[in-house]
Amino acid sequence: MSALVIRGATPYGEGAPVDIAVRDGVITAIGSAVDADGAQVLDAGGLVALPGFVDLHTHLREPGREDTETIETGSRAAALGGFTAVFAMANTDPVADNAVVVEHVWRRGREVGLVDVHPVGAVTVGLKGERLAELGTMARSAAQVRVFSDDGLCVADPLIMRRALEYTRALDAVIAQHAEEPRLTVGAQAHEGELAARLGLAGWPSVAEEAIVARDCLLARHVGARLHVCHVSTEGTAEVLRWAKARGTRVSAEVTPHHLLLDDERLSSYDPVNKVNPPLRTAADAKALRQALAEGTIDCVATDHAPHASQDKDCEWSAARPGMLGLQTALPIVVRTMVEPGLLDWRGVARVLSERPAEIGGLPDQGRPIAVGEPATLALVDPAGRWTVRGAELASIAANTPYEGMELPGAVVATLLRGKITARDGKATA
Repeated sequence: MSALVIRGATPYGEGAPVDIAVRDGVITAIGSAVDADGAQVLDAGGLVALPGFVDLHTHLREPGREDTETIETGSRAAALGGFTAVFAMANTDPVADNAVVVEHVWRRGREVGLVDVHPVGAVTVGLKGERLAELGTMARSAAQVRVFSDDGLCVADPLIMRRALEYTRALDAVIAQHAEEPRLTVGAQAHEGELAARLGLAGWPSVAEEAIVARDCLLARHVGARLHVCHVSTEGTAEVLRWAKARGTRVSAEVTPHHLLLDDERLSSYDPVNKVNPPLRTAADAKALRQALAEGTIDCVATDHAPHASQDKDCEWSAARPGMLGLQTALPIVVRTMVEPGLLDWRGVARVLSERPAEIGGLPDQGRPIAVGEPATLALVDPAGRWTVRGAELASIAANTPYEGMELPGAVVATLLRGKITARDGKATA
């Protein structure tokens, strides 16, 4: 029987520090001066205890682009970032549009054992948007897929999208849509606005996202299905979500850390590390997204962790691949944008990084309360910690972080998955 006592942690940053006793992966006692009785002791003085984080939107690149990330390296980055579960997107090579591929991803995640890796199934065959993939087969596979997405591409055909929503309603699953009307973004390189015009970059208009979100909210309400909106980036999308939720639509949404913190002014340098899809928007959009997250219109934070090889980023802007690393910097960005300004407290952080994404992804054993009888799946955070981001020092194979050299607040000191320490003091522990 494995036993552990976490000494002096403060659950949710509320009240006095307590000891948390763990046996066989389950919390058995919470109180002052808990008897260690031969158990391993983890000193958590000054640390905030939160439920382990859940990322609904991770690109692990395996199979197909193991030169940029693997399930093992991505799992290490996730554990170091306080994550205990990640959803691996389907745009791999081959595409995760069948039971064979999703089961490979699921089994490889279990072999690594640092986080629970849940494969996301493609909505359409080959991400081509023409016919539905084997949704039922993937749902009934060993991987038990419950989230489907063509992320990287939009399910643009409304008939295909309606059929996908109808199928996933029967499967008790969710469609996660990359909202981008492709006919409005041909050749797009940056947020459509004054800055893009000045820089000579083709514009990606906000309405290309907002129109798809509005359409899909109407479709989801019509068929009674669940819809999840990936990487919300505009104030207008937040308004659409507010409208849809007020009418009982079963819609949820995520925002990325980079859309909370960064804006299109960073594009002035022409540095492709700032190129992402959807693009960085205006400072006004970022402010509106922070408010929408605080009030619950946007449900959660998801990283859209997107590793790229140096040759795909160290090139001219138009040729660069869109995407940024995000797993190890997610919590610090949430602290800077949401906790320090008073928009969220630590319980709110637990809501947006753990509880709501676990609910949306259908994970009954993640995002659980810190209480006796619950899984010891935790992130221990130093609220006073500060660290400087160095891409080359991150766990991912790639180094394409937009936060290079930036000092960030909040540091994950340790991560536990069902009582097993998966990361501690900057090192992942397999």
